[in-house]
Amino acid sequence: MTKLAFDLLSLENNVFKAYLFWTAILVLKMLFMSLITGFMRFRTMTFINEEDLLNKRLKVKYNDPHVERARRAHRNDLENILPFFTIGFLYVLLDPHATLAINLFRAVGISRIVHTIVYAIAPVPQPSRLLAFLVPVCATTYMAYEVVRAVY
Repeated sequence: MTKLAFDLLSLENNVFKAYLFWTAILVLKMLFMSLITGFMRFRTMTFINEEDLLNKRLKVKYNDPHVERARRAHRNDLENILPFFTIGFLYVLLDPHATLAINLFRAVGISRIVHTIVYAIAPVPQPSRLLAFLVPVCATTYMAYEVVRAVY
């Protein structure tokens, strides 16, 4: 028997609860990235707007490697987490097998956190960042495939 959308989008549905949990964790993680970038700017005194300069002797700077690393990590989050939010929601509506769906959401969330750590906080040599990048890309791609397959 097919479930109705409001049955699937309920806290009674463990898949939806897992989606909500990991989505909230990833939103907090992306907000944290803004704080990391700001922290790096203050630590290195790298500001891109004149009005942000704390001292008239400071100059506007655009290219501090620590700030740029944090900005790239944040941009990477936007490029990868936002599609997960969309396709993950649609995937919930397919009423997928709970164990698979929950583990996909968990893999995306944990991998994105690891990606931030090995890219922006404590850089680690490859392939650590690549693996932390590929796990959520593969999971999101799989969910997108399942959504497309369900429609056609």
